[in-house]
Amino acid sequence: MRREETVDHHIKSTWHAIARMYNQQALQYDATMSMGFVLLNINSEEGTPATKIAPLMGLEARSLTRLLKSMEEKALIYRQADKTDKRSVRILLTDEGKKKKEKARETVLRFNERVRERLSMEKLKVFFDVLENINQLIEQNTLYDKEPETGK
Repeated sequence: MRREETVDHHIKSTWHAIARMYNQQALQYDATMSMGFVLLNINSEEGTPATKIAPLMGLEARSLTRLLKSMEEKALIYRQADKTDKRSVRILLTDEGKKKKEKARETVLRFNERVRERLSMEKLKVFFDVLENINQLIEQNTLYDKEPETGK
């Protein structure tokens, strides 16, 4: 099977194209796509517990640590002890972080609007359904339990 015939090739190459596009946009605002994604996952008013951000983004907590440190250095976020549970730390947005979050939001919305202008809702529904089915297949964690039948 050629790579162009594999499902994962199409998903990965499309995701890389989207990531490049978002990073090019983010660069204009001295940010990265990852920073924008973090900003979008932080509640603008109440902040978000540090332990909740990584799962919201599908990351391991340790992968997020460096990124949060970088965002703190750029004065986009700050950390504060939770008012009700002093053991917990909340990540809050600075005024600059709120501005960049809005830019990230506008960027994501514009991309989605452009895609929706090109593709019918019917095609998008099929696309979302296919991706959901692939995710379910992966989450079942049985893909490689036994060898597929060869038909011999």
